[in-house]
Amino acid sequence: MSSDATVDVLVIGGGVNGAGIARDAAGRGLSVLLCEKGDLAGGTSSRSGKLVHGGLRYLEYYEFRLVREALIEREVLLASAPHIIWPMRFVLPHSPQDRPAWLIRAGLFLYDHLGGRKKLPPTRLLKLRDCIEGKSLLEQYTKGFEYSDCWVDDSRLVVLNALDACHYGATVLTGTCFHKAKRVNDYWQAELIDQQGRHQTVSARAIVNAAGPWVNQILDDVASASSSRRVRLVKGSHIVVKKFWHGDHAFLLQNVDKRVIFVNPYETEFALIGTTDIPQQESADSVTVDDNEIEYLINTVNRYFRHKLCANDVVHAFAGVRPLYDDNSDNPSAVTRDYVFDIDDAPGVAPLISVFGGKITTFRKLSEHLVNQLQPWFPSMGQAWTSSAVLPGGDIPEADYALFLQAMLQHYAWLDTGTTEHLVRCYGTLVHKVLGDAASLDDLGKKFAPYFFEREARYLVEHEWARCPDDILSRRTKHGLHMTSDQKADFERWWHRHLSTDSIDEIAQVAAAKPTKPVEETELE
Repeated sequence: MSSDATVDVLVIGGGVNGAGIARDAAGRGLSVLLCEKGDLAGGTSSRSGKLVHGGLRYLEYYEFRLVREALIEREVLLASAPHIIWPMRFVLPHSPQDRPAWLIRAGLFLYDHLGGRKKLPPTRLLKLRDCIEGKSLLEQYTKGFEYSDCWVDDSRLVVLNALDACHYGATVLTGTCFHKAKRVNDYWQAELIDQQGRHQTVSARAIVNAAGPWVNQILDDVASASSSRRVRLVKGSHIVVKKFWHGDHAFLLQNVDKRVIFVNPYETEFALIGTTDIPQQESADSVTVDDNEIEYLINTVNRYFRHKLCANDVVHAFAGVRPLYDDNSDNPSAVTRDYVFDIDDAPGVAPLISVFGGKITTFRKLSEHLVNQLQPWFPSMGQAWTSSAVLPGGDIPEADYALFLQAMLQHYAWLDTGTTEHLVRCYGTLVHKVLGDAASLDDLGKKFAPYFFEREARYLVEHEWARCPDDILSRRTKHGLHMTSDQKADFERWWHRHLSTDSIDEIAQVAAAKPTKPVEETELE
C-alpha cells in the first residue's frame, strides 16, 4: 500500500475483533486496512481459555441475552471452521457446599434451550462412581452433570479471519503501530509506524478502534476524540500440565469463592487449567502469571481429583488481559463479558467507532453489528454475510472433520499419520496449499520436530504473516509445546540462517502490496 493510501475503513488492532471486523467489512465491498502493532492474536486473543461457549456461569449474573447470543454463535462458528472448532463434553462434579443441585440443573436446562441447540448433545446426569468420567475424581463426588460446549484454536481463528479479509481485498499490516490521527475534511488522516521506524499516512473514511486492552490509549492518540467509557483490565492466567485422566472430556470445577475453573484436554498429551480473575493495574504490555495464581489453580484441581498436582508439574503458563467494558462492578468475575460500541461522530464528519469488551464466542456477531453501524456513511455497502460463510480451510464437505481426515490420510499416504493429523487440524482444506507439490518426506525440507517440517514454516511466513520463530511455535501452531529446548534452538538457528530480517521484510511488503478496492479520490488539505 502506498504511503498516501485512501481506504474506506482503517481497523486498529489485530485481535479476534479487529480481524473479524476487517473480514466482515471487506466482504461487504469496503476497502479496508488493518494495522496491528505486533503479531495477529499476539495479545488477549491467543491467551484465552480456548473455548467457544455460552458462558454457563453468566446465567448467575442474569446475562441472558449475552448467553443466548453466545449459544447461537457456538453452532454458527462450529459450522464455519470444523477443523479448528470442535465439540467437547464438560463434566461438572456436584459440590453441595458450593451450589445446590437444583440450581445447577436449572442453569443447565436454560443452557440447553436458550440458544436453540441443534448439533450438540444435551446435558445428562452422571453417577460418577459408575462411569469413566468419574474415575479420576475423589470418591466424595458421587453426582455430576455433563454438558456440551466447543473448543477453539484461538490464534488460528484470528489468522483465518485475517486471511479471509485479504481474500476480499483488505490489506493487513502486522508490526505496524497506529501513531496518531486527525480529521481532515471528510476523512481521517492517520499516521502509522512500522517496526523499522518507517512512517505511512493513510486517509480513511472511518476508523474502527478494536485495540482491546489499548482501546483508551488509542483514543488518547486521536485528535478531538473523547469517550466517557472505559475499559477494565482483568488478568486471566492458565497453566499447562501433563494430562492426568482418561477420556476426551473436560471438567468444570466449582470453587469455594463461587468462581469456576476449566480443566481441558490440550494438545493430546496436556491439560489446560484456568482461569483466574485478577484486576490488572499495570499496563497490558506487562502481564505475567504469578505464584499465587498457580497455587490457586492447583488447589482447586486438588480439591476434586485423586491425582495431586504441585507447582513442579506446570510445564507452561500464560496470562492474558481481558479488556472488559467497565460496568462499575466490584467483583472482577461479575464484570460483564458483553460488548459496547462508542461512536464519535457528527453530521458530515468521519466516524470513529471504539469497541469495549466482547469475548471470542461473540466476535462474529460483534463484527456484524459494528459494520452495520457504518451503514449511514457507506449506504451502498453489501448486506451482512458471515453467518453462513466458512472460514479459510473450513469448506469441509458436510463439516464432517473425521471423514475429511480419513480422506486426507489416504490421499497423503506417504506422510506419517501424526503429521497428516496435525496439518489437517491446523489448516483444514488448506492442507493442499501447505503441502503444494510435495510427494515425499524429502520434499518437506528440514525436519525440526515430530510433525514439523520446513515447508510448513515457509508457508506460514509467506501466507500467514509469521515474522519471528515465536509467531509459529506459539501462535500459528503449538509446535513449541512439544519441542525440546534443543529443537527450538535448532529451529531458531535455521530461521536466522534462511529467513533474514531483510527477506522477511520483503515478503511482508509483497503481501501488503495487494490493491484494495478503489475509492473515490478526494482532495485533502
